[in-house]
Amino acid sequence: MKKLIALADAVALIPDGAVLMVGGFMGVGTPPRLIDELVRQGKRDLTLICNDTALPGKGVGKLIGAKAFRRVIASHIGLNPETQRQMIAGETEVELVPQGTLAERVRAAGFGLGGVLTPTGVGTVVEEGKQTVEVDGKVFLLEKPLKADFALINAKRADYYGNLEYALTARNFNPLMAMAAETVIAEAEDIVPVGVIPPDAVATPNVLVDYIVAKERRHG
Repeated sequence: MKKLIALADAVALIPDGAVLMVGGFMGVGTPPRLIDELVRQGKRDLTLICNDTALPGKGVGKLIGAKAFRRVIASHIGLNPETQRQMIAGETEVELVPQGTLAERVRAAGFGLGGVLTPTGVGTVVEEGKQTVEVDGKVFLLEKPLKADFALINAKRADYYGNLEYALTARNFNPLMAMAAETVIAEAEDIVPVGVIPPDAVATPNVLVDYIVAKERRHG
């Protein structure tokens, strides 16, 4: 049985300065309870790897507002003016990565690859400081893998072994990130007995998941 862990204890495992991957796309597929607890515990100097920084007060945007990060690696920040303000003020370092390249760099880490070759960014500022490789007369950038200390994953359902099922587009970056981090903490809307999730619906197998955040007891 996969270890169930209380929400506060799960977040307490994450030290200041850790590198986090957080699944989601504009908040869809982002683990809300884990995000709120990170803010409550006042984590600092984190590095965030995510698709975007959502909106102020939404998804990882809550962590941006709490100034929890010293560095953000994302595909865009255009809908969160607070991220832009912090970047311009020099309060947070922001590395913008084309979305497809971001996904492939995460995948490369999960698959144990040394990097990926992409033509995206050749001849632009993206190329600065990066190695180029010529293949059959075409120039590619060598983009290195992105890995993390922790991946915070949001699933529709988890079973007690840690198999995860996602809901439609909320799947997004979650399965890739679950492969690219040293420790994977999953938050699920429902935790069900083994066998309830059809095998074909398991997108992240239990071997990749270290902890499942326990459901809270509620009265009334």
